[in-house]
Amino acid sequence: MASIFVQNLTFAYDGSYVYVFDNVSFSIDTDWKLGFTGRNGRGKTTFMHLLLNKFPYQGRIIAPCLFEYFPFKINNENAYTCDVIDAINPDVMPWQIERELSLLEVDLNVLERPYNTLSSGEKTKLMLAALFTKENHFLLIDEPTNHLDVHGRDVVAHYLNNKSGFILVSHDRHFLDACVDHVLSINRQNIEVVQGNFSQWYENKARQDAFEREENAKLKKEIKRLEKTAKEKASWSDKIEAAKKGKSAMNSKYSGTGKLDRGYIGHQSAKMMARSKHIEGRFNKLADEKSKLLKNIEYTDDLKLTQLDFHSNVLLALENVTVCYDQPLSSATFTVSKGDRIAIAGTNGSGKSSIIKAILGEDAVPYTGVIHKNPQLKISYVSQTTTHLDGMLSDFIDQHDVDESLFKAILRKLDFSREQFDIPLTHFSEGQKKKVLIAKSLCEKAHLLIWDEPLNYIDVISRIQIENLLLTFKPTMIFVEHDVMFCEKITTKTIRL
Repeated sequence: MASIFVQNLTFAYDGSYVYVFDNVSFSIDTDWKLGFTGRNGRGKTTFMHLLLNKFPYQGRIIAPCLFEYFPFKINNENAYTCDVIDAINPDVMPWQIERELSLLEVDLNVLERPYNTLSSGEKTKLMLAALFTKENHFLLIDEPTNHLDVHGRDVVAHYLNNKSGFILVSHDRHFLDACVDHVLSINRQNIEVVQGNFSQWYENKARQDAFEREENAKLKKEIKRLEKTAKEKASWSDKIEAAKKGKSAMNSKYSGTGKLDRGYIGHQSAKMMARSKHIEGRFNKLADEKSKLLKNIEYTDDLKLTQLDFHSNVLLALENVTVCYDQPLSSATFTVSKGDRIAIAGTNGSGKSSIIKAILGEDAVPYTGVIHKNPQLKISYVSQTTTHLDGMLSDFIDQHDVDESLFKAILRKLDFSREQFDIPLTHFSEGQKKKVLIAKSLCEKAHLLIWDEPLNYIDVISRIQIENLLLTFKPTMIFVEHDVMFCEKITTKTIRL
């Protein structure tokens, strides 16, 4: 076992006055299976790039190993897969890569195929297999699940669970629980490293947050009581001082003969002053304790959704709809009624996104069968990809004619800072780009939501916000999603292709 030390790490991007990391220190072990979590834009990918020495930084990173990043950049996607593997690891032995691919349930025939003919899931598995054959390398695995179906995620999770020496960025709770033994968390005010899987970390955080909220409430109550007492003591002190100068009706209380007992008044004033100092000290101590609380609590306002009511109970119907490219894909027959939250499930390449595009009426999608869709039906769509996003946020708002105040309010609830509203969309993290698409959808007046893998790259806290939104407002929707926990909570009907 060896350790990687991060000491006083400080980093900000050129031209930015906001630090991504400010004097951060921690250590991790090279044999850990480390899950890396934190809200979008907090610096997870940036930190891995710093480990790879891609940017200059202040502080020190001391590592007894080399780092490798997933996804690995493939320079020639037209090359045969075996040559791509050789480019990733020139020292790999054939039996090594065959063993790794077998563990990942990848047909060995892919080695003799051009790399660009592989599915996204096959590419993910192949890359992981090649990287794990490298000696004395610590893997930095950034979002491997986005191109994997449910079964593929289970296979890769089992594979990673039998490995060690990696940092894994993922927002899929089920996936993280299956393959990590420590969690590295970028919080609002610090970075922490804890033992356990994601659910254990999240439960501990929830307990700590609840404790801090309770302590904060107690301290606020006690501070308020002390403030009231302090004001009362200050009032009495003023009255005593007035009595001392013979200007108060309280004189008689401090004189038995009608003459002022200035010694007694002085003694009472000193006692009052001591009591005031004690209250002040107690007040400052409580204020200091209170200032240490709530720094890492993630404040999440509830999202809202208003869906238009359709005049008919049935919004949409598909009869034997089969998308036909080079060869027919799976056939789909189903109806969408009010309140349905329909998950379209299937393996990679089964045609889930193609069915959605056929429903949307995209001309490039050839299909057979019948789609019954009322021309008055209004659909709000969230696409799987975000590559079309560019320009400024203001351009996006104008282009899609959304209510600017509502749109930005939703983004603020999804952990956007106001400063981000003036940053080009191309500078957003992938999770932030996806949030832009979801915020737009929540602004649109529609009868039906169609969301294609909406949770790709989106952080866990925001996933839970979206879950709560859908469970509260129960919109009619069709969606494709591979997050098992999300699907279990949201789905009312599943269509398997």
